[in-house]
Amino acid sequence: MSNLQPSDAKQTAEIVAWAAAEGRSLEIVAGGTKRALGRPMKTEHVLDLSRLSGIVSYEPAELVLTVRPGQPLAETVAELAARGQMLAFEPTDWRAVLGSSGGQTLGGVIACNLAGSRRVRAGSARDFILGFSAVNGFGEAWKAGGKVVKNVTGYDMSKLQAGAYGTLSALTEVTVKVTPKPETACTLLLRGLADDVAIPVLAQALNSPFEVSGAAHLPAAVARRSSVGVVSAGLAAATLLRLEGPRPSVAYRADTLEALLGRGDRMDGAETEAFWAELGAVKPLLAPDPRIVWRLCPTPSCAASLAQACFAALPSAEVFYDWGGGLVWLSIGETEAGVDGGAARVRAAMKPAGGHATLIAAPEAVRASAPVFEPLEGALAKLSERVKTSFDPRNILNPRRMHESW
Repeated sequence: MSNLQPSDAKQTAEIVAWAAAEGRSLEIVAGGTKRALGRPMKTEHVLDLSRLSGIVSYEPAELVLTVRPGQPLAETVAELAARGQMLAFEPTDWRAVLGSSGGQTLGGVIACNLAGSRRVRAGSARDFILGFSAVNGFGEAWKAGGKVVKNVTGYDMSKLQAGAYGTLSALTEVTVKVTPKPETACTLLLRGLADDVAIPVLAQALNSPFEVSGAAHLPAAVARRSSVGVVSAGLAAATLLRLEGPRPSVAYRADTLEALLGRGDRMDGAETEAFWAELGAVKPLLAPDPRIVWRLCPTPSCAASLAQACFAALPSAEVFYDWGGGLVWLSIGETEAGVDGGAARVRAAMKPAGGHATLIAAPEAVRASAPVFEPLEGALAKLSERVKTSFDPRNILNPRRMHESW
C-alpha cells in the first residue's frame, strides 16, 4: 500500500483520475483520527490530504471561513476564538473512544457530519456549510455552493457530502458559516431524577423560550465517572441544562428556568466548558472495561423506554443521554455483545423507538461482520446506491466503508 500525498486540488484530481483508470481503491484520510469509524476497509492506496492544509480566507465581519480539508481543527478553533467566534455545531472529539491519536481536521469533521451537544439548538455540521470544492470518483474537480450565506445553486450538495464519510468525493476546500462566541455560559444541574422523569424535564426545557443549548442526563453510575467535581460529587443521577449568551440574559434565564423546573446547582463557565467537552468526548463517561459503544438516535420521548429495552436484552448495558434524549450513548461489555457487537438486539430494541443506530467503537472483526450503519432497505437502498454510483462508479473512494456491497 502506498501513501499518496497531493499538495493541491489539481494533484488530488490527477491521483483520483489515475486510480479510476486503473481500478485502484483509495482510503481518504487527513488527520487519520476516524479510521476506526465505520466498516474496516482494505484499499490498495491511501489518499492522504494532510498537505491540503491552511485557512484560505477568513472574514470575521462576514462570519465566513474557508479552509482546506487538512486544516487542523484545534488551530481553526483557536483562530476563531481569538476573534470571539466559534463553530456553532461544536465538533466532538472521539479520539479516546475510537482509540486513535493525531490531530482532528475540519475536513474530517465535515465529511463525517459530527456535531456535539449544541446540535439540539444550532444544528449539525452540514447546516453550516456554505460551499465546497471536491474531486469525485471520476477524478473530476467540482464544486457546489459559494462563500455567501444567501446562495442558491440548485441541489443542496452540502447535505449530501456531509456524512458520506468520503465515499462520494474527496473534499479539497470547504467554506463554513461561523458564529459569535457567547459572552458567558452556565449549566443548571438537577440531581436524582430517574431516566423516565429526566427526559420529559429536558423536553420541557428545550421547548421553553429560554434557549437551552445543551440538554443531557447522566444516570448515577455514569455521573460518578465525571471529572467535573460538581457532577460526580452528588453520587446521584445528573440532569444538565446549558444556557449561553450575554451575562444578564444567562442569569435571568437560569433564574426563570429554576422557577419552572426546581432549584439545582449552577456550574460556572469553566465547569460548563469542561463538562460539555467531556460529554462530547464520550470515553471519560464509559465504564473502564472493554466495551462496545453504540450511538442511538431515537424519538426523544422514547429514549428512556429504549434504554430499558436495551437493559433487558443486554444486562451489562449502560447509557447516558444527550440532545434532550435524541441521542443515547450505549455501551455493552464485549463478551456479552458477542460477534455482532449486540447489533441484532440493539436494533430490535430500536424499532419501537424509531430512529437509527450506529456502531461507533468495536474490534475490527466485529465492524467487518456487523452492519455498522443502519441497514438500508427497499427504495432507499436503491437510491443510495445510485447516488454512490453517480459520484464514484468504480467504487474506488473509501469502498465499503458504510455498506457491505459498496
